[in-house]
Amino acid sequence: MAHAATERDLAGPLDGVHVVDFTTMIAGPYGTMILADQGADVVKVEAPLRSDHARRAGYGQRHFSAAFVNNNRNKRSIAVDAKTPAGRQVVLDLAAKADVFVQNFRPGVMARLGLDYDDVRRVKPDIIYVSLSGWGETGPFAHKPVYDPIIQALSGLATVQAGSDEARPRLVRTILPDKLTGVTAAQAVCAALFARERSGEGQHVRLSMLDAVVAFLWSSDMGGQTFVGKEVDVAAAATFIDLIYETASGYISVSVMTNDQWRGLCHAVGHPEWLADARFRSPAGRDRHADERLELTQRALLAKPAAEWLTILEDAGVPCAPVLTRSEMMRHPQVAASGVVVETEHAHAGRLRQARNAARFEATVPEIRFGAPQLGEQTVELLRELGYRQEHIDGLLQDGVASVG
Repeated sequence: MAHAATERDLAGPLDGVHVVDFTTMIAGPYGTMILADQGADVVKVEAPLRSDHARRAGYGQRHFSAAFVNNNRNKRSIAVDAKTPAGRQVVLDLAAKADVFVQNFRPGVMARLGLDYDDVRRVKPDIIYVSLSGWGETGPFAHKPVYDPIIQALSGLATVQAGSDEARPRLVRTILPDKLTGVTAAQAVCAALFARERSGEGQHVRLSMLDAVVAFLWSSDMGGQTFVGKEVDVAAAATFIDLIYETASGYISVSVMTNDQWRGLCHAVGHPEWLADARFRSPAGRDRHADERLELTQRALLAKPAAEWLTILEDAGVPCAPVLTRSEMMRHPQVAASGVVVETEHAHAGRLRQARNAARFEATVPEIRFGAPQLGEQTVELLRELGYRQEHIDGLLQDGVASVG
């Protein structure tokens, strides 16, 4: 029997979950935004004079950077100085009413603030406390500062991107470790909340960017290190050519795996004689002779423009797609059909175009309820929710412990 959506369903699957977001930059805020998109009440805690650096990073409009609005929507903001005793108490009071506390400071910082797991657990014994870090809590790099390219370097990702251990390492040109850590953190929070539903107990969840990337790579890129005692010392590239092909006008991607797809490609590009070539008769042979195969394919694809090839290849059952720029991607009919790119009106920054949460829930529908907040936009509102009297709130504001947007 079909489920009838209710008003509560439309609030998102994490409706009723309260999160204290004590994170900055991208990894932590992106992870907590996923929770917020899925209905959680996320309170972003920032210092009045040293707010999240992402507020000032990169392209922006009306005092809002794209980096900030794209990682902090659906959150409420409180500006409070946690280095002061009164400010620390505010954060603890927020934690006492929360289900989840997420922080991404280097090991030792939260202990010095009096806001580490043991401190927070005293006021909320069943808290899910998430510690995000670059390197982890132990080891020779634990206290080193880190940014996304540094993790790409040490994790092996830059070498994987190069294609061979002997080629010049190359960065992935997006901050994959940051965003992957955010996604992993959001999944871990949901798993910990589910465990608490069964046991009634909270826990400390630790996640490093390094661990997130190494685990991610192992799925497909660490075959040579998987079988103990049979390791490959130097990984050679499967091919020095990637699967982006130049045509008479523009670029396309073509990828064939099965025998049927290879047969379709050979006929589509007018070279059925490739089917008789002993090098290419099996998937293993086509892998072993990938460079020769891809060079032949590239030469053939120069004969016609991209749009013509895409029609021919699709008719032949060959997986293919155009290579699009960012602006072209937004206008592609498949992207439009998915509805992943949406436009909303931000109360302060104006009209925004963003990607909605990727997962689509049939019953509990997540949504963009409101845009990223100004610094301290909900400070007074949140202090009142904690039960603070107006004279107490006024004192915090006058002393500079808290501020409003």
